[in-house]
Amino acid sequence: MVTEIKSGLASPLFSVQGDAMSKRETYEEKTESLLSPIVERFGVEIYDVEYVKEGKEYYLRVYIDKPEGVNIQDCENVSRALSDALDEEDFIPDAYILEVSSPGLGRVLKKDRHLEKSLGEAVELKTYKPIEKKKEFAGILKAYDASSVTIEEEGVSRTFERADIATVRLALDF
Repeated sequence: MVTEIKSGLASPLFSVQGDAMSKRETYEEKTESLLSPIVERFGVEIYDVEYVKEGKEYYLRVYIDKPEGVNIQDCENVSRALSDALDEEDFIPDAYILEVSSPGLGRVLKKDRHLEKSLGEAVELKTYKPIEKKKEFAGILKAYDASSVTIEEEGVSRTFERADIATVRLALDF
């Protein structure tokens, strides 16, 4: 992972509430737009972009991927190029830490494109509230749509409302 401190001068899972984009969503979208030609140049793809506040610090996290997996050089190349582009555009007024890394083996499946790529894979799903006295479920990702995610757990299909899902991630099998 490549980390850099930057300073500017100037939800339920999967859903966006309301019509107006939040500051976070605006920064993520603009970053993704700047990032698109950069990842293409270096032969990687955008997995996710997130702008979050943890404690007193803001983080702009960029997750990149490629079929054979990314390495530190991929992260460094993208980080340097993105840092230059962010300095030039300067649309984030807060000081923040830029991190570029792989999404990891147990990656969180936040977006439809992540779910689509992971159909047929083993996943772990956590809910906000207990369902049948459980909050954690594991199975094969079978389907998803705008309002639900379906996994097959020991031969039985279970469908969860997206509003009830805290996280879905690829299962780690060691």
